[in-house]
Amino acid sequence: MKWYFVAALLTILTSSQGILTTLSQSNGRYKYDYATIPFLAEIFKLLVSIFFLWREFNSSSPPRMTTEWKSVRLFIVPSVIYLVHNNVQFATLIFVDPSTYQIMGNLKIVTTGILFRFFLKRKLSNLQWMAIILLAVGTTTSQVKGCGDVPCDSLFSAPIQGYILGVFSACLSALAGVYTEYLMKKNNDSLYWQNVQLYTFGTIFNMARLLWDDYRVGFEKGPWWERLLNGYTITTWLVVLNLGTTGLLVSWLMKFADNIVKVYSTSMAMLLTMLLSVYLFSFHPTLQLFLGILICMISLHLYFAPVHILVDLPVASKAASSTLKEVTIVHQGGE
Repeated sequence: MKWYFVAALLTILTSSQGILTTLSQSNGRYKYDYATIPFLAEIFKLLVSIFFLWREFNSSSPPRMTTEWKSVRLFIVPSVIYLVHNNVQFATLIFVDPSTYQIMGNLKIVTTGILFRFFLKRKLSNLQWMAIILLAVGTTTSQVKGCGDVPCDSLFSAPIQGYILGVFSACLSALAGVYTEYLMKKNNDSLYWQNVQLYTFGTIFNMARLLWDDYRVGFEKGPWWERLLNGYTITTWLVVLNLGTTGLLVSWLMKFADNIVKVYSTSMAMLLTMLLSVYLFSFHPTLQLFLGILICMISLHLYFAPVHILVDLPVASKAASSTLKEVTIVHQGGE
């Protein structure tokens, strides 16, 4: 499977994630317990990974598996981070619309670049850092609304809680992504065996979260397993399927590509999210939003385009450089 195909599919799924989650709301509220969504998504990912691992066992080349506890326990950390992140994104969508949520998610590129530099020792060029900074400017621009002659209560189009949660979600996503990439590439174990470890801990911690929620309210609503599917609709199940499939694609990219490919593929989803939001939610895009997206697209080009395309020498300069080399060679030959 080609990485660009996976990245394109991830873009489509990510763009629909915020929309499906918003469609699953009723009057701005969730009729279901949104903490059950990540739990069911983890079970889905675990079952899919077990199935493909079983197929590898029955193949001609058995999968490589490291079963030592000192290696397995490392998967606890990203499981906890993903647990927090998956629940934060549901809370974020209470305050912001899907397009805003998707655009703010691009802030993870900034934090990913920083974590790449300090934890994975990935050196970024000056142009790439400029692209990352430009992306941050673009996401900020897209959120500012013009006041005109009418006084504005705020420069931003959503409550401050939404932005705080959005930034927190982006930081968690970057941290989880970089750490997961480190684990995935640390050894040559089977991808599906690594997924089984990651999603097993994810299932356990999400189950613990549900138990903790029951404990905090004194089990007044009964145990979580008795009301697990309360309020679920077809749209809610699509949210579960979307979240689970997205997680599987991300793990593939972590193993065979890198975080920057993953993050930029999800950032491209904001274009599709915006268009769908206009149709589904009568969302009225602002000029600032279009300008912000344009800046983000320029950032994308700056980051991935080859240097010779971005900085092209004039023909005269190239000719002068060639002549200088020829003169130098003749001079050395005369000696």
